[in-house]
Amino acid sequence: MEVDVYDTYARSSDGQIIHFDVLVPRGTDGDTAFAFAKKWLEDIGENSKDLDQSRCRFCHAEKARSEVEKDIQAQGYYILQLEGCPQPIR
Repeated sequence: MEVDVYDTYARSSDGQIIHFDVLVPRGTDGDTAFAFAKKWLEDIGENSKDLDQSRCRFCHAEKARSEVEKDIQAQGYYILQLEGCPQPIR
């Protein structure tokens, strides 16, 4: 499965930067990726009102790994947690 990667930045309730990628099926529009980003922020207990569409931008497309593909098939998207996230990749 090919996915589009949306590079996303938000601010946590304590003012820290939250950086994550939203991975969605290839061809998904930016509004949908933005909605998934807001949903994920709410799911982790952060305020999504501070997230601006300009902070969730298409970056590139790539082939999805199997665990990414499973999450996308189950919920429509995958979050790659980077800096300031509850479970950042190391």
